[in-house]
Amino acid sequence: MQPATIEKLLDREQARFLATHPRSAAAWEEGKKHFLYGGPSHWMRRWAGGFPVYAASARGAHIHDIDGHDYVDFALGDTGGMCGHAPEAVTRAALHQLQNGTTMMLPTEDSLWVGAELTRRFGLPYWTLTTSATDANRGAIRIARMITGRPKVLVFSGCYHGGVEEAHVEIRDGRIGMRNMIHPNGVDHSAVSRVVEFNDIAALEEALSHGDVACVLTEPLMTNFGMIPVADGFHTALREITRRTGTVLIIDETHTISSGPGGYTALHGLEPDMLVAGKAIAGGIPAGIFGVSREIAERLWKIVPMVNPRVRQSAHLGIGGTLAGNALTIATMRAVLEEVLTPANFERMIANATRLAEAAWDVIRANGLPWHVTQVGARAEIMFMPKPPRNGADVIAGRRGDLETLLHAFYMNEGILVTPFHTMFLMCPATSPVDVDRHTEVFGRFVDLVRCAGVV
Repeated sequence: MQPATIEKLLDREQARFLATHPRSAAAWEEGKKHFLYGGPSHWMRRWAGGFPVYAASARGAHIHDIDGHDYVDFALGDTGGMCGHAPEAVTRAALHQLQNGTTMMLPTEDSLWVGAELTRRFGLPYWTLTTSATDANRGAIRIARMITGRPKVLVFSGCYHGGVEEAHVEIRDGRIGMRNMIHPNGVDHSAVSRVVEFNDIAALEEALSHGDVACVLTEPLMTNFGMIPVADGFHTALREITRRTGTVLIIDETHTISSGPGGYTALHGLEPDMLVAGKAIAGGIPAGIFGVSREIAERLWKIVPMVNPRVRQSAHLGIGGTLAGNALTIATMRAVLEEVLTPANFERMIANATRLAEAAWDVIRANGLPWHVTQVGARAEIMFMPKPPRNGADVIAGRRGDLETLLHAFYMNEGILVTPFHTMFLMCPATSPVDVDRHTEVFGRFVDLVRCAGVV
């Protein structure tokens, strides 16, 4: 391996990006004068070109920038845009609700349909809406602590669950520390978190044996650290151990909802105590959801009873969000569930993900590369390591962050967007086989680039 050569290739791609994106470059410099990290969100600064593309418009699976370039978008807002950009049903519902009020802190009749549909899809009977999946995870954790009286949250090393403080830990070189270069902020994570490797049943059993863990918070398979498939028997063991130890099981489907209409949970018959989702659930309008089982609800109602209509309820769950469940969010969520994330659209999305994964495998095998591809429903990922990782430690040991960054920069120059934190490709209903084949052609040229440079 020749890291210096990869750096030279990256420098070349960033110079090419700067030369062809002068308006975005100028906008980025202007943004630095007003935003803490250059853009409205700190996520917007992490693109491999050295600065982000400034979007002018987006429709379907394509984004157009202010410099006149068109991109096939496989990032899709890191799942927030999984419905595609400006889907007609969502736009229509949003415009209608905008004309009839967005935030009244009152329910609408659409909420009745949404609640029933969430139960039908995901299987849990009671739901709460939030403004993000982060808030949904925080709410679920708070309820788990309330009903168990326990302080700690167990997460798996390499996980990501939004801005949940308890999940900002990982195991690296056998030691527990802050994950992903997150800076400490005075929280004693030893008091609020436990962390073990994914798929490690023995470590899970030992960690829960202390009786101080309120809940396990996990994706059904890990996505944000590079996709880590779930080992045979792990979910069965996870459910048995959590039940035996009185630990609440929270499954975060924010990314894995790409598995199908009811997410990975419905597809594989999982039985969480709580389920969380967000991002795509309202078509890009900020929203999160969490559902609870009847048993969890009944335990909670003993602590915070249902409202007595004659007495103002002074106690609440400690979960904020005045805008949560607002009429605009509800209207767009109904449109998503009723008209966009349908079985027929999932079938199309998954077929395109399969097309991308199989073509990428063909390129990898034809060139004898030590890389692999993982697919989960409408999502696929190319990883620059020989086989799928079993846990976060495998990712740390084998991940090629330098090649990922180079691929992202090269792709941006070639009109393809991939979420810059990993190399996952997500399909939306508007993604076409032509879009997928465009990726195959560009991926082949990326392989030629790195092979000719002698860096693989």
